[in-house]
Amino acid sequence: MGFYIASFLSALVYFVLMDLSKNKFFGWLIAAGLYLILISARILLRKKEHWTVKQALPVWAVFILLLLLNLKLTEPTEALVPAVEVRHPEVTEVVTLEQGQLTGVYNADKTVKVYAGIPYAKPPVGDLRWKEPQAPEPWEGVRSCDHFAPEAYQSEEAAPLMDSLYHLLGYHDYRWLDFSDNYRIKMSEDCLYLNVYAPASAKAGDQLPVLVYIHGGSLTSGQPWYTEYRGEDMARQDIVVVNIAYRVNIFGYLALEELASESPNGTTGNYGLLDQVQSLRWIRDNIAAFGGDPDQVTICGESAGSSSINALCVSPLSEGLFRRAIAESSSVLAYRPYHTFRSYDEALETGRKILKDLGASSLEDLRSMPAAQVFATQYQNSAMTVDGYAIAEQPYLTYEKGENHEEALLNGFNAHEADVFLMDTKATAENYTELMRPILGSYAEEAARLIPAGSVAQYRPFIIDTGGEAKGALNEVYSAAWFTYSHYLWTRYLLEQGRPVYEYYFTRSNASLGCIHAGELPYVFGNLWRHPGIYAPEDYNLSAKMQTYWVNFAKYGDPNGAPGSYTEGSDNARGVSTAVLGAHRQMKDADSILPYWPRATGGTDVFELGDRIGVTQDPYLAIYQLLDRYQADLRAQAPDRE
Repeated sequence: MGFYIASFLSALVYFVLMDLSKNKFFGWLIAAGLYLILISARILLRKKEHWTVKQALPVWAVFILLLLLNLKLTEPTEALVPAVEVRHPEVTEVVTLEQGQLTGVYNADKTVKVYAGIPYAKPPVGDLRWKEPQAPEPWEGVRSCDHFAPEAYQSEEAAPLMDSLYHLLGYHDYRWLDFSDNYRIKMSEDCLYLNVYAPASAKAGDQLPVLVYIHGGSLTSGQPWYTEYRGEDMARQDIVVVNIAYRVNIFGYLALEELASESPNGTTGNYGLLDQVQSLRWIRDNIAAFGGDPDQVTICGESAGSSSINALCVSPLSEGLFRRAIAESSSVLAYRPYHTFRSYDEALETGRKILKDLGASSLEDLRSMPAAQVFATQYQNSAMTVDGYAIAEQPYLTYEKGENHEEALLNGFNAHEADVFLMDTKATAENYTELMRPILGSYAEEAARLIPAGSVAQYRPFIIDTGGEAKGALNEVYSAAWFTYSHYLWTRYLLEQGRPVYEYYFTRSNASLGCIHAGELPYVFGNLWRHPGIYAPEDYNLSAKMQTYWVNFAKYGDPNGAPGSYTEGSDNARGVSTAVLGAHRQMKDADSILPYWPRATGGTDVFELGDRIGVTQDPYLAIYQLLDRYQADLRAQAPDRE
């Protein structure tokens, strides 16, 4: 009996491990065969009375070795991600561009056409590594755009097993025995591609508004086809959605004097940002072929993507390439931004350290190295810089002059932005003040009195969170400094300029990650349905409203809808578009009313999107006052040289 119990338990553990590791299906068959052989051998030897402990041990040893070998030999291989979750999708009509002809695929209910992996620049490899993006090469024949392109070269820390555990324990949306994604995502330096989502009825010349999404990932990781922000559902509402990729980490943000010297524009350190500019140029020249209007482009981004949106709003290179901006959870508008931005001197110093770290004596040496060797440097490259070309000056200076490009802004943040970034920091009453010093300097003591240790309950500590009685308070202060303060500044600048600005505050909890950093994305893009069993009807109702707000803004520069289509402050003149939910869920009449979202006025109120929808006071105003003083001190101590 002990043998059969041990066999059952080991099989259970082994097949769970195979599922989490995304092993190929034939590996499961091999494992099942090995267990049948083991049991058969046990029965045979038992009949001959030869099954002794001494004989059983080598049998088990060989068996375990074979299982481990099977786990290794059937591990998932690299593959491209399909554009739609349909086994044999219908192919679209041919689209003709200057580069060549291409086809996409229809989604499951054939309401949206998806064109995946369209090159917008030459591959930035070989001699083009760390150069400005070049116009894409033409191709022969009809290009089949039915799979997303490889993600930009980045860390493989999200290996299948770790990624599965993250979704199982974090998102709570892991799907057991789902063999549709049993592969590792392919990545490459050859990554400058974009994806277009268009309504099924869209055709050349339709002049539909265009929403361009720039993904986050700390400028070190990410891809333009993650399920949370795919544009399939948004495109049902008569807009064209474009998700772009760009170079990240050392390949996107390395800065060297030698690189600046060889550039005809003297640029270095902003290759990922230059990629984004190039993608906007491609969209201007080609989006009409998909039914989009190149004169009605709204750029949108989250986290590092939002910082990138801010940079595009001040870059001299992007003027005229878009009209409106949507920014979620980041900007680089502080005098000294807390992330995704660094001084030019710091960028060059890091570049010199990288040369030494990699044992390269010249740029030629660095370009000749394999991507994996270059990526192995110990130094982070997660920030843009003022290079005098892509970014001419500190962004706040451009806003002070009123020379930023966005004619209207929708921006905001979530209730618990910093929590996920501080999981490995233990915050106690003893170290609380010192932990705040990097973001507040001499104002840390005042912050500790304003938000005492233990005064804020921690929101959903993850399993590996180190905790501490001051952790909730620390998360609160860091959320304000790292993320929400930047939107307070952005809103103030737009108000001073007299431009329309709408600021949100996302507070909805759910059975997944709730309202931490990036928690709003599946609501905005209508991708809750991709996680069955996780979200409640209230989540779908909120998502429908948020999609409508975002789409209205992309269409009209007003989240409430077209001018003249509603009475200011009235909720009964507007409803949520039925196209928002597609075939996934129908709303009750009482849920379909779209609450009026007023423009920001004094910079102190925000529009809450959660269990309640409506104007509320920004919860971080008192912390902003400290941050204002801290940033003003930094500016006074080191006057601008621009």
